[in-house]
Amino acid sequence: MKKLCAFTISFLLLKFSIILCCLTEPLCFWRIKNSEDNDGVMRSDCGFFLWTTEEPIEDNLYNKIIDFRIPARSYEFFLVMFFATDEINKNPYLLPNMSLMFSIIVGLCQDTLGVLDILYSQQNNIMNFINYICLKYEICDVDIRGPSWKTSLKLAVHSGTPKVFFGPFNPNLSDHDQFPYVHQVATKDTHLSHGMVTLMLHFRWTWIGVVISDDDQGIQFFSDLKEEMQSHEICLAFVNVIPETLQTYLTKALIYDKQIMTSSAKVVIIYGEMNSTLEVSFRRWEYLGAQRIWITTSQWDVITNKKEFSLDFFHGTVTFAHQVCEMTKFRNFMQTVDTNKYPINISESILCWNYFNCSISKNRNKMEHFKFNNTLEWTALHKYDMALSEEGYNLYNAVYAVAHTYHELILQQVETQIPAENKGIFTDCQQVSSLLKTRVFVNPVGELVNMNHREYQCAEYDIFIIWNFPQGFGLKVKIGSYFPCIPPMQQLHISEDVEWATGGTLVPSSLCSVPCTAGFRKIHQKETADCCFDCVQCPENEVSNETADMEQCVRCPDDKYANLEQTHCLQRAVSFLSYEDSFGLALGSTALSFSAITILVLFTFVKYKDTPIVKANNCILSYILLISLVFCFLCSLLFIGHPNQATCILQQTTFGVFFTVAVSTVLAKTITVVMAFKLTTPGRRMRGMLTSGAPNLVIPLCTLIQVVLCGIWLVMSPPFIDRDIQSEHGKIVIICNKGSVIAFHVVLGYLGFLALGSFIVAFLARELPDRFNEAKFLTFSMLVFCSVWITFLPVYHSTRGKIMVVVEVFSILASSAGLLGCIFVPKCYVILVRPDSNFVQKCKDKLLH
Repeated sequence: MKKLCAFTISFLLLKFSIILCCLTEPLCFWRIKNSEDNDGVMRSDCGFFLWTTEEPIEDNLYNKIIDFRIPARSYEFFLVMFFATDEINKNPYLLPNMSLMFSIIVGLCQDTLGVLDILYSQQNNIMNFINYICLKYEICDVDIRGPSWKTSLKLAVHSGTPKVFFGPFNPNLSDHDQFPYVHQVATKDTHLSHGMVTLMLHFRWTWIGVVISDDDQGIQFFSDLKEEMQSHEICLAFVNVIPETLQTYLTKALIYDKQIMTSSAKVVIIYGEMNSTLEVSFRRWEYLGAQRIWITTSQWDVITNKKEFSLDFFHGTVTFAHQVCEMTKFRNFMQTVDTNKYPINISESILCWNYFNCSISKNRNKMEHFKFNNTLEWTALHKYDMALSEEGYNLYNAVYAVAHTYHELILQQVETQIPAENKGIFTDCQQVSSLLKTRVFVNPVGELVNMNHREYQCAEYDIFIIWNFPQGFGLKVKIGSYFPCIPPMQQLHISEDVEWATGGTLVPSSLCSVPCTAGFRKIHQKETADCCFDCVQCPENEVSNETADMEQCVRCPDDKYANLEQTHCLQRAVSFLSYEDSFGLALGSTALSFSAITILVLFTFVKYKDTPIVKANNCILSYILLISLVFCFLCSLLFIGHPNQATCILQQTTFGVFFTVAVSTVLAKTITVVMAFKLTTPGRRMRGMLTSGAPNLVIPLCTLIQVVLCGIWLVMSPPFIDRDIQSEHGKIVIICNKGSVIAFHVVLGYLGFLALGSFIVAFLARELPDRFNEAKFLTFSMLVFCSVWITFLPVYHSTRGKIMVVVEVFSILASSAGLLGCIFVPKCYVILVRPDSNFVQKCKDKLLH
């Protein structure tokens, strides 16, 4: 029940839109489209029956015709037939002494079946009805059909007489096994899909909708188009396949409307026949306000009759039409033709047709004021294009193809000397069809027409744009051409000053996503077309330049960095811990200052070497410790300045060796103190070891081990110059890479092991008596040393670039200063500030001895 209600509502809405269109459309499109024949085919085709006679055409012969109605779209075909037959009959070299005449096929080209033969000859007593002439002979003259292939196809199935189809090329009619007597004068649209895609690429349209008719030709076109679009990265926004029957279309009309109205695609390709449900859809969308750029073929050169004036850029039709030679004679013929000369009053017939289809009353008396003296008045009122259409030009060539075929057949009849009464009458259909198929001629405008190769010719296209100007005055303007059989870069020619809709030159866009600007890259959305994407900023130190829609950003070289917008790579500045840097200056000054202080302490100890406090603390070990501390302070200078290979090697090895000397000296001093105070009753052997300076052997032994470790380090993976581009934005920090991180930590760990041993031994000797016992100072110095380097490790590994170097230099200076301050500052205080204490102790020592 719900489905029935929904269908009923949809049907009523559609009927309402049709009624509305009837009120606003002067050409009464909607009512006319509902006029179908018994087979359900829209009556829009034209059919002409061509035959020859030896009797000349007299002007009064054209007046023997009754009135009938002509649809506006068929009007051009009558003009072409009149023009072409007149031109041929005036040509002394084509069908000489013969006249080419034509009839319409009953039921085509007009709106009523009550039509008599257009050219009716009382002398020959001939009455023509669809492919049959009531004579004693069975004739095989040629008829011309078009532009709708469906009607021609139905009639061709049941007929064995030659036919020429002048509508757009259709593969269904090119099957010569099934239709041996059907010929097409139009060239095949082999390259149409490629031409349309080339046009899209020119205007950068990548988000396209497609509307096709549900038939073999529409499906084949879509298959070719989709392949071309995929190869050029153009995406389909939607595809509407419009069914052929009106009943089926009505059940899905709202779905098609929703697709076209809600889609963000502003460019739509429409392909199919006029006078079909596809055209019904097109008109519906027009009145629903679906303003798009429609890309289609020449048969859709329709001019809207809406009166409003739209400023929307997305409104217009771009058509591909086979190039038609300029026919000045035909234009002059249209402007000067006397309609009273021909068998019908064309102007009155067209008006009768419109009046019949558009008015409630059919009273002919109301049409007396619809009178025009010539066709020019009617074309001005009905927006008729003065240029010959593609179908009209095909019809022109078809007439000439038949005329050349008849000419050849008549020559053969003359050569075989047939009776005079049979001249111009052809009974062999196969012979007529064979000759027609092989006709090659040059038409009066200079174009070579080869009837045998229309399917394989390389058709060239003119590209037109059509839009609505104020008061419904449509305008068709050529904007370019497409030549498929020349090099790809030269195939498409588009005018640089194309005006869209109301005069704007800004090219409208049809994109699923806005192009990514410089500094961003595309991230494709899941389960969407490739043309739909998000734009995200490039990762750090990567850029995307002025070319938009980059899939991947480009990483800057190591010596360059990305600017803030991430659009260009800029040259990096070289940076290192220099003396011009505030940190470098402070650390360098501190190192030199402490080196000088250490030298002064050494000088003081040398000067006061005979004092009790210097002697009691083993002056030799004190000298070694002070000298090693001087080098420890000075080795920090190797970390400041532009690194080179020599300084990189010396930095860590010098630091490791001299600190090993200093720490091992402290260990030797600690061992000496313990041995001197812990052994209350030393034996000869222990006393001998103490007096011989055996604890001093700890220094070379420990230092040798460190030298071996540093040697292995230098052999296996020595330090080298490295560049750090991560720590400082826009700069290259030149640093010394340690090479083997394991070796660095082994050297540092060995120092920590020595310091820990010294700390433990000194801690055990801290409570020993004597005023000058330095075990407490040694303990505190090792505590400071270990604290500095334990803190160094996490801080060092959490920093980068110059700060890492600063941390290491600061740790060297702090640990060295800790040793200097904790061990020697108290002694210097006694020596320089409290010399009396040093003297008292000296006297006590003499009394004891």
